[in-house]
Amino acid sequence: MKILMINVTCGTGSTGRICTDLAEVLSEKGHEVKIAFGRDEVPEKFKKYAVRIGSDLDVNIHALKARLFDSAGFESKKVTKEFIKWVKDYDPDIIHLHNIHGYYINVEILFNYLKTCNKRIIWTFHDSWAFTGHTPYCDVINCEKWKDGCHNCTLKKEYPKTYLDYSKRNWKIKKELFTNVKCMQIVTPSNWLQGLVKESFLKEYDVSVINNGINTKAFYPRKSHILKDYGIKDKFIVLGVSSVWDHMKGLDDYLELSHLLSDDCKLVLVGLTQEQVDNLPSNILGITRTESIDQLAMIYSESDVFVNLSYCENYPTVNIEALACGTPVLTYETGGSPEIVRKYGGAVVEKKNILAVKNKIDEMMKTNTSIAFVPEENDVDHMIKKYLKIYEMINDRRKI
Repeated sequence: MKILMINVTCGTGSTGRICTDLAEVLSEKGHEVKIAFGRDEVPEKFKKYAVRIGSDLDVNIHALKARLFDSAGFESKKVTKEFIKWVKDYDPDIIHLHNIHGYYINVEILFNYLKTCNKRIIWTFHDSWAFTGHTPYCDVINCEKWKDGCHNCTLKKEYPKTYLDYSKRNWKIKKELFTNVKCMQIVTPSNWLQGLVKESFLKEYDVSVINNGINTKAFYPRKSHILKDYGIKDKFIVLGVSSVWDHMKGLDDYLELSHLLSDDCKLVLVGLTQEQVDNLPSNILGITRTESIDQLAMIYSESDVFVNLSYCENYPTVNIEALACGTPVLTYETGGSPEIVRKYGGAVVEKKNILAVKNKIDEMMKTNTSIAFVPEENDVDHMIKKYLKIYEMINDRRKI
């Protein structure tokens, strides 16, 4: 089969790595895979899959117009038309959508094509953007306006930031575009997000849960002294990892937590910009973003607890990566983040309750918590098998 994935990134960030993990296993099984992406650099080993939609300039123009007119997802018309021409020439058997927001593609042009192309289509949701009028993060404030029609979005100052509020218009356009697509299957990585989709205007579709998978041949417990190279010795290491750090990822909460931890602890944050590293207090070790999976796996393995204080999560791969490296996870009660934690090891606390986080870390220090993670169902091979079943199911349905 020829499979085309569409995602904001290719090989970087959580969704970008999911796409390339899928691509590598599918290629090994004899399938041809391309990943159309919108932004960021592509690691050298994944360039064979990559097809760029537009340019950095196109992304910046889209972002500017979205800021002015609340039009994220509705700009980039020219580059999307050019991309659709390429898709028609490539002629894939399956089109697998991932994150289609991120200032790089026009969803109206894309879905007008998808409704007429007679292709098998899968759409994996990594957040709630598809069924809201603006935000991917409706769960941050437990907003449910999207059930009947968005309006007066209180998250318009969050990504994708905008000065004006056209959430009512956007919700109506999305409803018209995203419904009545033949042979489309929706996939969510978490039971939590599946539940939201079933209450949205997309409830007409079959919605399957396929947990995100990681490459467990890369993420596994390793003997490492990598953090000692940063000057950490004989400390209980509390780790946070993100490809982008902002207040939605709980950065302010980590800063507050750092002042509550005992002197026996060291808070380490990975994925920061150099500017963020330079502005950290001395009680936090900041490490800039790395695309080296080996380095990241060694950092997970050397840490004593992985802490996820994000305000909005689906089924975060960072949780899986940490667990696969033998490190327990402590997470907020956020979206689908607790699902794997409750199953395999760690703790869940109330969102924004920093004191509860500190107390759980103290408990883990005393008990020297460790886990024996059995990763089969969260390995990328297992994820691939489930996707292949959906590909085949859609194919059989189309033949009827």
